[in-house]
Amino acid sequence: MPLPFLWVRRSALLLSAACVLALMGCSSTTPPPGVTPVTPFDLARYEGRWYEAARLDHSFERGMTDVSATYQRQADGSVRVLNRGFDTGKKDWRQAEGKAKFTGDFNTASLKVSFFGPFYGGYHVVALDADYQWALVLGPDRSYCWILSRTKQLAPAVREQLIARAQALGIDTQALIWVTHERTDPQP
Repeated sequence: MPLPFLWVRRSALLLSAACVLALMGCSSTTPPPGVTPVTPFDLARYEGRWYEAARLDHSFERGMTDVSATYQRQADGSVRVLNRGFDTGKKDWRQAEGKAKFTGDFNTASLKVSFFGPFYGGYHVVALDADYQWALVLGPDRSYCWILSRTKQLAPAVREQLIARAQALGIDTQALIWVTHERTDPQP
C-alpha cells in the first residue's frame, strides 16, 4: 500500500476513535460515584406532572420560572418527557420534549434521557417520598440536581430534609435556585 493511503486510513481510525470517546463523555448515563438510585421504583406512580422546586443552574434552564416536567409511559416501554417553563427574558413559555429509557431493570429509578437525538444523559431519582409527592433527582454528575414536587410549594420541613439529603450526596446546596411558580401555564 502506498504510504499516503496508510496515513489517511490511520488518521480516519484515530478520528473515529476520538469521536466515539467524545460521544461517550457527552452521554454519561450512570449515576455519579457513591449515588444509589431508588429501588423499588414504580413508574406508574411517578408518571404525571411534577413542579421543579429547585435546580442547579444550567444554560438550558437559565432565566426560567414556573418549570414543570410531565412523564408519560409509552407503548414501547420508554417515557415521554415534556419540560415546560416560562422564559423571563423572552416573556414566553418554552417547552422541550424528550425520551427516557431505563438503564437497567424497571424497578430501579435510573434512566437515560435524550432531548437531542442519540445523545443521552443520566436521570437518577436518588430520594423519593413514599407517596411520590417529592423527588430528588441527579444527572450524570453532581452538577445536575433537581428537587421536584407534586405541588408548587414544598413544606419547609420537607425542603430542609431534601437540602440535607442533597448536601450529604455532595451537592452544592448553596447554589440551588429555588423556582417560583406564579404564572398559570396555558397548557394543562
